[in-house]
Amino acid sequence: MHFFRTRRFSRGREISPDEILLDSHNLPSFDKDQFEGELEKPIAKHTPLILGLCCVLVLTSLALKTATLQVVYGASFYERSQANTLRFESEFAPRGIIMDRHSTPLAWNEEQRMYTARPGFGHLLGYLGYPREAEFAAGGYEPKELIGIAGAELIYGDSLRGKKGKKLVEIDAHGSAQSEAVHVPPVRGDDVVLSIDAELEHELYKAIKLFADERDFQGGTGIIMDVHTGELLAMTNYPEYDSNAFMAGRDGNNLIANYLQDKRLPFLNRAVQGLYTPGSVVKPFIALAALEEGVITPEKKILSTGELRVANPYDPKRDSIFRDWKAHGWVDMREAIAVSSDIYFYVVGGGYKGEKGLGISRVEEWSKRFGFAKPTGSPFSGEPKGVVPNPEWKELNFDGDPWRVGDTYHTSIGQYGYQVTPMQLVRATAALANGGKLLHPQIISLDGLPPSIERTIESKPENIRVVQEGMRMAVRQGTAVGLNVPYVEVAAKTGTAEIGTTKSYVNSLVVGYFPFDKPRYAFVVLMERGPYANTVGASAAMRHVLDWMAEHAPNYFEKVDSEW
Repeated sequence: MHFFRTRRFSRGREISPDEILLDSHNLPSFDKDQFEGELEKPIAKHTPLILGLCCVLVLTSLALKTATLQVVYGASFYERSQANTLRFESEFAPRGIIMDRHSTPLAWNEEQRMYTARPGFGHLLGYLGYPREAEFAAGGYEPKELIGIAGAELIYGDSLRGKKGKKLVEIDAHGSAQSEAVHVPPVRGDDVVLSIDAELEHELYKAIKLFADERDFQGGTGIIMDVHTGELLAMTNYPEYDSNAFMAGRDGNNLIANYLQDKRLPFLNRAVQGLYTPGSVVKPFIALAALEEGVITPEKKILSTGELRVANPYDPKRDSIFRDWKAHGWVDMREAIAVSSDIYFYVVGGGYKGEKGLGISRVEEWSKRFGFAKPTGSPFSGEPKGVVPNPEWKELNFDGDPWRVGDTYHTSIGQYGYQVTPMQLVRATAALANGGKLLHPQIISLDGLPPSIERTIESKPENIRVVQEGMRMAVRQGTAVGLNVPYVEVAAKTGTAEIGTTKSYVNSLVVGYFPFDKPRYAFVVLMERGPYANTVGASAAMRHVLDWMAEHAPNYFEKVDSEW
């Protein structure tokens, strides 16, 4: 018990047992978060002094660093800061103007690229767009730069483009331009003068559109070429697109969407890229081949009764019959060209009884001499080769089926698998007109420069003359009589090519040149996919153009000697 006895201390105060054993469990109001019950020790006198010295050292260090940046390196950092707010940007050069042969503007600049409002020039001029992956891969283009995508804008893009300049632009902290100054000025693009006659181009388009709409053709195309230089006076397609649509914002996008949905394919450059069965327009070339190979003489006549019968090796009781479009009676070469006798060209092409004929090998060879089944070398892209059928072609496309004489017959009149472009037809016709020079087509004005000649077709002048006279006879009294006009002598050949599995549609074609005695210009007009019974087509469209030329451009009918 003496353990709990109170004890006295020197201060005279007694300590109870509860004070000795005091803790948080027996003191309900104890708050340890407020440090109650903790022993407190006063801050040492030297602590504020140490803290003050540390602050002085930090501030002194900052002051010295600031002075160093501003005084020692200030100029250097100023230059660097200026560079961060200034940048070089490309300044695109104004694009060159595209003009026709009479200096009529066809494409020019008014803040944005503008094109003639007259229809008929879409595929010729093309349009602009932003670079695609292929252009970026080639290098030298920027994302916002407009470049030529098709037509003359693409073909002569390097000349029209000019040279980019550089401008120095000041940028604020938000990336906005505050001021700019030209550092290197851009160089304007060169102007391009085309060989095209804008008025003639427009009129050819109007004629093709007129007869396509009136006679229910799906479309059409036409070309007029200088037979001595290869320069194109006109090249147009219907339907086509408006080049301005690509620069017209939302309205243009809607128009482009309509083009893409049009089943008539307005983006197809029919003159260059379209492949067509030529029909009888190949007969003049087969005739010249027959004369050159000695297969027949110009005066020898062949009887056309309306059909030609050949023994059928699979059924001797039934002959294979090859029909003419009508019975023409006895015709020589000039007459056969004029009336377009199929029987005559069956015989000179594939032979019959005592007549040997060219045979498919020579039909193919001479077709290729005139540039069929190969690109023409025109400046337009996407040009196909075309097809002249032969045994290898048939074996490949008809599961090994052998070549027969009937295949030669049909090939000799431009049917079967024969496929050509209108550009091939017009330059082959120009070669007949100029004495055998096969030219590369040009849409740029040569301005006295020599033409680009692919080859000269070796043939006797008298043989070419026979073919020319047959084409002239076709206009005076044959299938092309619709072109027999009083103001110029025209030589021509028509063709009607059956298409479709049911042969219920036709392509209507006409090729020719003028003036007859001193040829200057060749032409082709093709009206695409019209009703079989339609008797009005390509010749009517070309007659419309000739009548317009007689009134508005008679200088094209003048007889002049060519320097080439």
